[in-house]
Amino acid sequence: MAGNKNASHVDTIESLKKEAEQLRKKLQEDRKNLNDAELFTMGKKPETLNLSFQVRCRRILKGHTSKVLDMDWSLDKRRIVSSSQDGKILVWDAFTTNKEQAISLPTTWVNACAYAPSGGSIACGGLDNKCSVFPLHSATSTSGSGGTTSSSSNKPAVTSSAGQGDSTAGTIMQQRKVVAMHTSYISACTFTHSDYQILTASGDSTCALWDVESSQLLQSFHGHQSDVMDAALSPCETGNLFISGGCDKTAYVWDMRTAKCVQSFQTHDSDINSVRWFPTGEAFATGSDDATIRMYDLRADREIACFSKDSVIFGVNSIDFSVSGRMIFGACNDYLVHAWDTIRGVKLGALFGHENRVSCLKMSPDGTAFCTGSWDSTLRVWA
Repeated sequence: MAGNKNASHVDTIESLKKEAEQLRKKLQEDRKNLNDAELFTMGKKPETLNLSFQVRCRRILKGHTSKVLDMDWSLDKRRIVSSSQDGKILVWDAFTTNKEQAISLPTTWVNACAYAPSGGSIACGGLDNKCSVFPLHSATSTSGSGGTTSSSSNKPAVTSSAGQGDSTAGTIMQQRKVVAMHTSYISACTFTHSDYQILTASGDSTCALWDVESSQLLQSFHGHQSDVMDAALSPCETGNLFISGGCDKTAYVWDMRTAKCVQSFQTHDSDINSVRWFPTGEAFATGSDDATIRMYDLRADREIACFSKDSVIFGVNSIDFSVSGRMIFGACNDYLVHAWDTIRGVKLGALFGHENRVSCLKMSPDGTAFCTGSWDSTLRVWA
């Protein structure tokens, strides 16, 4: 009797798997039937303006002693925070290339870092499975809306030398607040539209929303079948959506209020390493190890563009849009940054300078420049 029950149970699982696969194929066919026009076809009409691509490296930020893994811009459009395999968090002035603060963590492979919207704190996480928040001191404060720094802002607030630098570093470590704890490594973290909540993605296949003050878990998002590699919050201030992508080749759209997946897309052939919203918040893009960047429209509920070329054969580690959304940039394992026209689907060019794989890429808040980090231990600012 037990054997018959087990056999019937296996048959039921197999039949359900087949039914799920049939429903998935039917959904794909229904999406294709609603496809009335192709983005690239419409973009090649004569009235579409051609883009000129004139970008070069303006600054090189040197200070890390190992692979740069992540970086983020402050909303003041001037400061950058970076994290590295050397276990350090560095705060930079992108104009002067000065290091303003340095924080040494008790772990290596600091995979993720993020600036708080106010610019008063930073968050980071890595192989210690924790997401920590550190306060930044007055050296990185700005006065006025133009981001003008005080006279002390160009001096390093924290250094590894003896004296006041070590004292300040010790104070920052004492003020470290562990906000989030996963059961595997932290792959990404980002503040919401305030300093009081933070969103994390982890190798434990989940994303989570945390309260910074109380370190309480507010929502947990389950659905990925493998490591979650990146997450991005909707650019709309009133938006409650975020996207995540992972090693299950799937991108999910989540509603933070209900902790439920509202849309999912699986068209990549390999791991998704990076996800970014289109500036309007009505579409998003993903970068993958399959050497492609794909764009999805939430209203059309399907993939609307795939940016690829036979000569681009290396995985995409990080992506971001220009502030208008007309261009998309991909940081790749071939040491290059590739630029694409999002409307016409043509490659605009490639930026070279890094001497190892480019691991992270972020557009500045005002869109005048973007920064890349690399395994060659440097960051570069392009404009």
